[in-house]
Amino acid sequence: MNPWTDLSRYQPVYSLHLSLQDIYKIGGIGTVHGGPVETVLKSGMVVTFAPVNITTEVKSVEMHYEALSKALPGNNVGFNVKNVSVKNVHRGNAAGDSKNDPPMEAAGFAAQRITLNHPGQVNTGYALVLDCHTAHIACKSAGMKEKIDHHSGKKLEDGSIFPKSGDAAIVDMVPGKPMCVKSFSDYPPLGRFAVRDMRQTVVVGVIKAVDKTAAGVGKVTKSSQKAQKAK
Repeated sequence: MNPWTDLSRYQPVYSLHLSLQDIYKIGGIGTVHGGPVETVLKSGMVVTFAPVNITTEVKSVEMHYEALSKALPGNNVGFNVKNVSVKNVHRGNAAGDSKNDPPMEAAGFAAQRITLNHPGQVNTGYALVLDCHTAHIACKSAGMKEKIDHHSGKKLEDGSIFPKSGDAAIVDMVPGKPMCVKSFSDYPPLGRFAVRDMRQTVVVGVIKAVDKTAAGVGKVTKSSQKAQKAK
């Protein structure tokens, strides 16, 4: 096996998590979702969409109008699912393996963020609109845990501090709308974010830990129930 062409050793070890970029309704086919694959996506796989908590079966996967038995990391694909309306799943949602660490709504999260260029202080209660994977959602600062050195990550100051331009801090954040994110160490594509304002990036950061919302009983389509029984 040629080590220069064998990419399997570079595949991430974590389960499927795919951020949705586009959703289409195609006559005779159904709902088609599009986005970049970070692990492996196969037809017949049962996936859960978060934060809407809908579980269904992937009927087919294609890339550049060519059907694939499976999509590999780096592929930007479209995949068809049944019994899921385009009104129920949106850009900014995430899809993942329903049996292996399925994606869930985040009640809140701790973020390590750096304020690059902001005219004032980012105080507790201040809302920032985060661009995280394909989601674009306002999140409030619920409390500043500590100020840190942005080179080493070492703590510099405890308690309630007010980061300004050039400061790095660990901050608790709460999404204003249902949102699915992951810690950067577990799922990098769903764990980094940026904040843009006045046509420039003013804050960047990574998610350190996530407080998940209990999923409860979501919608499980008949297609996914049949697929699970067949396995």
